[in-house]
Amino acid sequence: MSEPYWNHNVHYQSLVIRLLPAGCQRALDLGCGDGLLASKLAAHVPYVTAADRSAEAIALACERHGGLDNVEFVTADYLDDPRGLLPEGKYDFVSAVAVLHHAEFGRAVRAMAGLLAPGGRLVVIGLARNRSPLDWIISGAGQVASRALRLRYGPKTGPGRRVPAMDPTLSWGETGRQARRELPGCRFRRLLLRRYLLVWDKPA
Repeated sequence: MSEPYWNHNVHYQSLVIRLLPAGCQRALDLGCGDGLLASKLAAHVPYVTAADRSAEAIALACERHGGLDNVEFVTADYLDDPRGLLPEGKYDFVSAVAVLHHAEFGRAVRAMAGLLAPGGRLVVIGLARNRSPLDWIISGAGQVASRALRLRYGPKTGPGRRVPAMDPTLSWGETGRQARRELPGCRFRRLLLRRYLLVWDKPA
């Protein structure tokens, strides 16, 4: 499948899709941006909700993917949802790509976990901060890989909407430790292109 643009987040969307649980009926993509990942989820899941706290992002998502019958785009903040647009315990799958570092880690993952139905799966592609010598070595290897991928896909680009940049505050090690504390049994691993993967299956 040809991507409309390429960057590190888009690169890992295929990984998110591969981690969809069997029989998934309802999926939620948090911080959906222009809706690209939601449109991919819609090819595999009967009902998809795509949420972003930015009304501008949702307008762009509706413009690009509003013709999909099984996707609902909503302006909502998963951390502050007084209208109940994102009901707790409803979703078989929750994804969040480059979202988690915009909030306090513990509060954010607890909120995401609360949105899952029993037996549901949370998949996070996140960012962390280099702090140790090993962090910088892995980051350097990632830069080499990123340059090689740019030769194939072209320069990193985005959906055409400016998102305020925010640097992560937790290191890779701190993120992994907090993830295991907040979500017992989760799987956490560092990815090459300055991202990590967090997967957690909610007990049934």
